[in-house]
Amino acid sequence: MVADMCVSIKAGSSDYLEKHPERRISFSQNFYIIGVTFAAGIGGLLFGYDTGVISGALSYIKDDFEVVKNSSFLQELIVAMALIGAIFGAAIGGYINDSLGRKAATIVADICFAVGSLLIAVAPNPTLIIVGRFFVGLGVGFASVTAPMYIAEVSPSEIRGGLVSVNCLMITTGQFLSFVINYGLTRVPGTWRWMLGIAGTPAVIQLVLMVFLPESPRWLYLKNRKEEATNVLSRIYPSPRLEDEIDILEAHMEQEQKDKVKVKYSDVFKLKEIRVAFICGAGLQAFQQLTGISVIMYYSPTIIQLAGFKSNESALFLSLIVSAINAGGTIIGIYLIDIVGRKKLTLSSLIGVVGSLILLSASCYVRGHGNPGLVYGWLAVVGLALYIIFFAPGMGPVPWAVNTEIYPEEFRGICGGMSATINWVGSVIMSISFLSFVDAIGLGESFMILLAVACVAIVFVIFYMPETKGLTFEEVSNIWKEKAYGKDKNIESMVEQAST
Repeated sequence: MVADMCVSIKAGSSDYLEKHPERRISFSQNFYIIGVTFAAGIGGLLFGYDTGVISGALSYIKDDFEVVKNSSFLQELIVAMALIGAIFGAAIGGYINDSLGRKAATIVADICFAVGSLLIAVAPNPTLIIVGRFFVGLGVGFASVTAPMYIAEVSPSEIRGGLVSVNCLMITTGQFLSFVINYGLTRVPGTWRWMLGIAGTPAVIQLVLMVFLPESPRWLYLKNRKEEATNVLSRIYPSPRLEDEIDILEAHMEQEQKDKVKVKYSDVFKLKEIRVAFICGAGLQAFQQLTGISVIMYYSPTIIQLAGFKSNESALFLSLIVSAINAGGTIIGIYLIDIVGRKKLTLSSLIGVVGSLILLSASCYVRGHGNPGLVYGWLAVVGLALYIIFFAPGMGPVPWAVNTEIYPEEFRGICGGMSATINWVGSVIMSISFLSFVDAIGLGESFMILLAVACVAIVFVIFYMPETKGLTFEEVSNIWKEKAYGKDKNIESMVEQAST
């Protein structure tokens, strides 16, 4: 029994898969997992589309409502309300994920998307547009927490990173589609209503699909619905790995219940290992925003114009290329994240971001100080493209993937939700402050600030981020216990407990 338990404890780990390579699951081996991933990833598609579409829709809203055209405050409120909604959605979404499950949280997100899109599409005044944008933001916040977590919990450990990164691909695809649809609907009557209202369609599609999709097996096990969890796991893992996965899940849940039995939900951060893990997860989310991705995606047309390309058509076309590069880079990340590893991919991504920001800041600085030659404008565009090329495979998907891996099952929703909230707060800060910094100190100097932050991010990753490639949730949990209490004081691993 002890020997069997030791083998079961290692199910899904690198040692286990080296010993039993025939039990390794590839992307093409289980189409059920792929189907669940893409169905859950519709939330990511809506996330990307709704955050990107407003850049093109706002000018048409100003044409229809004079009061919006004459009020910078109303324009900023229409843009920012979705981000404010996302902050609330991410915070509330974590609690809903833990209490009601990943499936219920996804359904709530879809309802928010559909209601918000409908309100915007029929809005007779700016007030209803703002209300609709808030509902859409709630949906974005829910989706940003739920989709990667749900995908991670139905994924085998050896392909978990790649599958979670599919959600990031859906986000970047949504952003790309928003540029395409903005461009394609420019001459359609009621342009902005179609641009913003069309997001309701995929939300309804996902709502229907969720009726047929399973709940997360790990959440079901946590709620003692073991028979349902086993039925879901049997569609993911073939025998005999299925039995091993069930054994390790059973043992881990029992251990977590022993460890957390006296911990109230509100006192979760009194646990040192969770605090240590949260610093890593929240830090990655913060640096994802503070290194400038929201600035690049939201203001790429403006940045391109400031770099010397004054034509709206040229700026929009070059922005479309930037968005396409973002989607393409994410595909590379899907391939690399489970091969290179999270930490190496993040470091290489940040090093490339630093190099591209050096080029971007230098070219914009020179152009802004008496050298208006077009060559510096083109260098800035190249720097912009290089930034996305390096950012998209690493700093794009890795923070979301890592945050699905590093928290205990019982508190994964609330911790992931709070971490995502920090991401959205960072997005708001960056999106509302960047142009003010440009006006105050210049475009090149503003990019120098992002460059300094990226250098700090490299130091953070080197010294604080562990490698979680190919590890089971249980092995990742032990990493944080060691970091929190030290190896000598570390709680015995379940393998050691099983051997005694």
